[in-house]
Amino acid sequence: MNLTGNTILITGGGSGIGRGLAEALHALGNQVVIAGRRKHTLDEVTAANPGMKSLQLNIDDPAAIRSFAAHAASEFPSLNVLINNAGIMRAEKLLAQQEGLTDAEAMITTNLLGPIRLTAALLTHLQKQASSAIMNVSSGLAFVPLALTPTYCATKAAIHSYTKALRYQLRGTTTDVFELIPPYVATELMGGASDPRAMPLSKFIAEVMEILKSQPTSGEIIVENAKGLRFASQSGKYEAVFQGLNASMSDIH
Repeated sequence: MNLTGNTILITGGGSGIGRGLAEALHALGNQVVIAGRRKHTLDEVTAANPGMKSLQLNIDDPAAIRSFAAHAASEFPSLNVLINNAGIMRAEKLLAQQEGLTDAEAMITTNLLGPIRLTAALLTHLQKQASSAIMNVSSGLAFVPLALTPTYCATKAAIHSYTKALRYQLRGTTTDVFELIPPYVATELMGGASDPRAMPLSKFIAEVMEILKSQPTSGEIIVENAKGLRFASQSGKYEAVFQGLNASMSDIH
């Protein structure tokens, strides 16, 4: 993936990892467009980063996604990079679930159907570009689940599987496919912004950018802090990693 000369759309770009990526890529001279629900949050980010653009997006609404994609492609015809970052994470007590599985269904809609729908809506446009890329943000929890957040982990495991299949189907085309696999990063997700166990956001973004620079064709972008989860099965330590993760993180809420 080239790090300059792009027009990049980042969902969930108003905060956390999305904002960190947006600002780092903007600093390299790319045209960055952030998307999200909250206009005031988007406005704060673009005001702090002159030249950055924003578009509102309801990632839960299939019709809104289709119209958003058409508008984005029309307003930014050089759009050639899509970063599917928007996501929500909620704790679930499976013995006392909400009637209608409200939280579980919201996570599936936002974390899984959202990226699939937006990718489908923009793929034809991306394929018209001389070179393009799709980056899906999964999680180390796609590989070793945190029992407190079962549906979140399941959606991220599904994103990993979808991304591998997408990469295979698009092999030989102008569109490269990447998966960003974060560890526990200090963001507002599940109240982790002030948790000393979480990887500082600035350190995470810096390491991601270095990987993109030094390994531009790597399909998976994995910082050191995420490798224990990503390769738990291959290392033969899966059960120990699973038990250790869930023992150490049982207090987050």
